[in-house]
Amino acid sequence: MNAAVMSLGSKSSLMILEEMKKYFDAVDNIDLRDVEVNLGGAGKLNVLYQGNQLPQYGCIYARGSFRYATLLRSVTLALHRSSYMPIKAETFTLGHDKLLTHLALQHFSIPMPATYLASSTRAAKKILNEVTYPIVLKFPHGTGGKGVMFAESYAAASSMLDALFALNQPFLIQEYIETGGVDVRAVVVGDKVVASMKRKAVRGEMRANIHAGGTGQSVVLDEKTKRIAIDTAISIGADICAVDMLESPKGPVVIEANLSPGLQGITKATSINVADKIAKYLSEKSEIFSARDRDEATQKIFEDLGLSGEIATQIITNLDFRANRILLPKIATDISQFSGKDEVIVKVEKGKLVVEKA
Repeated sequence: MNAAVMSLGSKSSLMILEEMKKYFDAVDNIDLRDVEVNLGGAGKLNVLYQGNQLPQYGCIYARGSFRYATLLRSVTLALHRSSYMPIKAETFTLGHDKLLTHLALQHFSIPMPATYLASSTRAAKKILNEVTYPIVLKFPHGTGGKGVMFAESYAAASSMLDALFALNQPFLIQEYIETGGVDVRAVVVGDKVVASMKRKAVRGEMRANIHAGGTGQSVVLDEKTKRIAIDTAISIGADICAVDMLESPKGPVVIEANLSPGLQGITKATSINVADKIAKYLSEKSEIFSARDRDEATQKIFEDLGLSGEIATQIITNLDFRANRILLPKIATDISQFSGKDEVIVKVEKGKLVVEKA
């Protein structure tokens, strides 16, 4: 089975690509910047890479920043029926917008800090009059701790607010939870947390992100925290993501979900090959997806012939011989899904012939 990593070529994406080579026949590196989606007739979306039709893959792992959220959503919408893709189409716009992410978390009753969105300066300043300081101001988009600001007082928050509204920049107001500059990152793959670490901010910095200079240390999460991380991934529609949490007096709260997490920091901190965990999962899920796809194709053949799927695995027919060689009926080829590239095992005895993939 062939696969592809569609990304901006980050180190983490290349780490995953290299590990995938252990589990797939071939893995292509698709530069997201060279991908386009054409809206054709009859509701069909065509995905092109460097001007040519994108090849068929059994698995496509699409990753990228919030700037490419719409493209990633379009690509996934076009290809998710023919290739296993671990992130749902709508998740790219939801997961790259902190407000939409928090709305999804709230819908699934996942604990998070109190969060506010204001549509006007007057409404925002009313919120500022009611909250407890310090507070956090966040842009809806941004990763690696970028676009996150802290205000110690109403005066500081009000000044930031005036500047943001002057720039016509939307933002969130969020409860600040004191943790001593420490947060927790959990990488979720399927229904498991495969790696987790505590991140500690550098002195004078309140953001614990590795990209902001924070340091990571391996940590073993309790079952409650693991469950919150896994439920967060489910709530946003991602089979693979990182979930960032804070330990509040009331327990863990989710502050962010990252669809394209960096792997260098957590790999170093935990000594776990996270890229391999992801690659192996992609392989396993792709096999399940492919088998389901074959089953659906077989069922369609049966329906076209007016047969039920339960009885059609046995076919009564006459054999066709060409130059003393047996030719099987076309329906056998259609149902078995064999191709000329497959290696097969042929078991022969008198009155019986069995052909299986090697």
